[in-house]
Amino acid sequence: MANQVQDLTPDEVSKGVAEGRYLLVDVREPNEVEAEAYPYGVVVPLSTFDPKAIPDPAGKEVVFACRSGKRSVTASLAAQAAGLPYDKHLAGGMLGWKAAGLPSKVGG
Repeated sequence: MANQVQDLTPDEVSKGVAEGRYLLVDVREPNEVEAEAYPYGVVVPLSTFDPKAIPDPAGKEVVFACRSGKRSVTASLAAQAAGLPYDKHLAGGMLGWKAAGLPSKVGG
């Protein structure tokens, strides 16, 4: 079966995180996260990506996020290749998040 990645909109992700259904995993690099971060993200940079470094989602669904939505797909496929059922990402990344008027924070 081919791996696939499901696109979620910024509003879907924001709502899911607020409701405790999603764990947002930010795969951008530390310098990017320092400049601008998702309010509730866990940072696991793609450059040193280890699916085992993702915290136990404890019943939540993992949603990957990056700047534009490219690296989050890569991370999802890598996690799936490692046998993890993480098939969701934030389509549009931080750019889409901000375009949707959602809050970000400075300083990781």
